[in-house]
Amino acid sequence: MSSPVVFIDGDQGTTGLQIHERLRQRTDIRLFTLPAAERKDPRRRAEAINACDIAILCLPDAAAREAVGAIVNPAVRVIDASSAHRTQPGWTYGFPEMAPGQAEQIANASRVTNPGCYPTGAVGLLRPLAQAGLIPADYPVSIHAVSGYSGRGRAGVEEYEGPGAANAPSYQVYGLQLAHKHAPEIQLHAGLAQRPIFVPAYGAFRQGIVLTVPLALRQLAPGVDGATLHDCLARHYAEATHVKVLPLNESGALTHLDPQALNGTNDMRLGVFHNVENGHVLLAAVFDNLGKGASGAAVQNLDLMLRR
Repeated sequence: MSSPVVFIDGDQGTTGLQIHERLRQRTDIRLFTLPAAERKDPRRRAEAINACDIAILCLPDAAAREAVGAIVNPAVRVIDASSAHRTQPGWTYGFPEMAPGQAEQIANASRVTNPGCYPTGAVGLLRPLAQAGLIPADYPVSIHAVSGYSGRGRAGVEEYEGPGAANAPSYQVYGLQLAHKHAPEIQLHAGLAQRPIFVPAYGAFRQGIVLTVPLALRQLAPGVDGATLHDCLARHYAEATHVKVLPLNESGALTHLDPQALNGTNDMRLGVFHNVENGHVLLAAVFDNLGKGASGAAVQNLDLMLRR
């Protein structure tokens, strides 16, 4: 039996390059990409995607929809790394640790949509707590996140590593219209009744994310405290390979969070920080925006799909 053919469409962007790097030495698959002269040829792209077993789309949203629309071979399975299908019916959300049975759903799916990098942290923190009823579905959730500049793709890398790098800002908050495309994805998959306030930022480092969600205990169910929230997350991820929850005594000893701490891995670290006197809790996630937030997640999903 021949090895499955995996076609990467859009392998020149930051996510596509990292996926290619992670897969190129593997012998259990046949990796295929188009030569430079054929990448923008709709006919060749359609031929390639219909000839593969699994296609990984690392494309802008419109191009990803076009690629999926070109599929006529019912045997072709897709992992879409764009945001085009993350809230669309018929697509399986590619966050294996999100819920019991999610990894199995991904393994059997024909259409898998990779989570966004920021939503990976936000959904990872919020969904187990919302499903357990510890955070009310209508809680006014606010999320702040800082990512490495590679989160902007090639434009971000060029700004910070190109000829004008000396003029690149050390830190920039964006999404000030509060209309970021990740907010509906977070709301849907975290199980929130209201759109969260999401404030993202870029720092002057290549990759890595710290994402935080502040909570006021007075707005939660009676008796819920930091330990309750921590125990829920710890139980949810007890068997997860790539998501770990810091013990409360370890998080209590920390004085800062390094967004680059897990760079180069497909891991995510969650923490619960609480101030009993003030009744405040801070949920936090640290992970690599190009690892668990993008290419690492795509490869994890690919491995699950190859089991079938």
